[in-house]
Amino acid sequence: MTTTDHAPAATPARALLPLIVPALVVGAGSSLLLLGVTELSDRLKNVLWDTLPKALGVGPYSTVWIITMLTATGIAVGLVVWKVYGHAGPDPATMGLVDPPLPAPVVPSLLLAGMLALAGGVSLGPENPITASNIALAAWLGRKAMRGTTPDLWSGLAAAGTIGALFGTPVAAALILTESLATRQNGPGALWDKLFAPLLAGGAGALTTVLIAHPTFDLSLPQFSGSRWGDLPAAVAVSSLGALVGLAAVYAFPYVHAAFRRLRHPLLSITAGGVLLGLLGALGGQLTLFKGLTEMKVLADDPSGWSSGEFALMVVVKLTALTVAAACGFRGGRIFPSVFTGVALGLGVSALVPEVHPTLGVVCAVLGVLLAVTRQGWLSLFTAALLAADPHVFPLLCVAVLPAWLLVTGRPQMQLHDDGTSLR
Repeated sequence: MTTTDHAPAATPARALLPLIVPALVVGAGSSLLLLGVTELSDRLKNVLWDTLPKALGVGPYSTVWIITMLTATGIAVGLVVWKVYGHAGPDPATMGLVDPPLPAPVVPSLLLAGMLALAGGVSLGPENPITASNIALAAWLGRKAMRGTTPDLWSGLAAAGTIGALFGTPVAAALILTESLATRQNGPGALWDKLFAPLLAGGAGALTTVLIAHPTFDLSLPQFSGSRWGDLPAAVAVSSLGALVGLAAVYAFPYVHAAFRRLRHPLLSITAGGVLLGLLGALGGQLTLFKGLTEMKVLADDPSGWSSGEFALMVVVKLTALTVAAACGFRGGRIFPSVFTGVALGLGVSALVPEVHPTLGVVCAVLGVLLAVTRQGWLSLFTAALLAADPHVFPLLCVAVLPAWLLVTGRPQMQLHDDGTSLR
């Protein structure tokens, strides 16, 4: 009997058709929740960093205001985690991007804590709390609407819809889910049967976001006209450097988390984290605040405005701020701050070594940092390629990912067990 005799039969189309409407609804709903939280956090950000300091006659990004705002944000988020029903879910240091559903009552406090962190200038992105909230809501409502369905179905739809909405394309969702499904599926068509509904949800989430918010990750980097012989060693070196820089934060993460854990109270630990983030923000300047998506576009618009030393300072400050924010208890994701770190690192390398094309430096540095922090190969490749929107960098990225992956594979992850030890 051949190997294919043991392979499961492909799922019939009639079994996939009932998933179309739930996938579309969950995908669009995931995008709308993301857009709603983003809009509210942006409005609050404008009040905290523009309206309020102007009313008080204080510079919005002065040292005093940065430290004050980050400390106040730490107090506010600490109070939410301590007092609000649901306590904003488990310790975020123990959570990944896509986890099993949390109880639905946790969602309001989780979203509130995430929104306050986004508006207050914390160096974390929206992806983790939004994905966790969408998964929790989809699992809770979906199983009520379609009895007999499993939480895994709704988790996959919500994760795909959210990731599609975050990146404005379902391709990112498909790539991430492929990594988690590839080792478990056998037989012709089995993987795509599993991806059918999540890909539809990702498409619905992405299309909803694109039609409403028109997002773009293109940094308008200088055109990379084609590879030269010197570009290959440069790509390998920069991606490896990015991986090593990211691993520095990964190795420091459990120690930083343990230090905050000694405070034994979320209000104390998150407030202390806010104070440290304020000091780091004052040191690194306003571009090292917030999730980093808007700020990295500012860097890319005119990289000649900063020296290699200034880029290096931003890398150190941003990566340290990400580590502190993720370890002390703020709710937020690590992808966008990592991308900012990679952009600053790549531009710094290009400023120091002009022979390294800035576009090549940016995409390879982002690739390396993301590999170390997320341990998601497809996500890292896709995000790096998305920043340049230039097909000439694709072959170099496919080569540059290999030495970077050798550096990070088998190493600790930037996620902890409940006892505080690193995942591997």
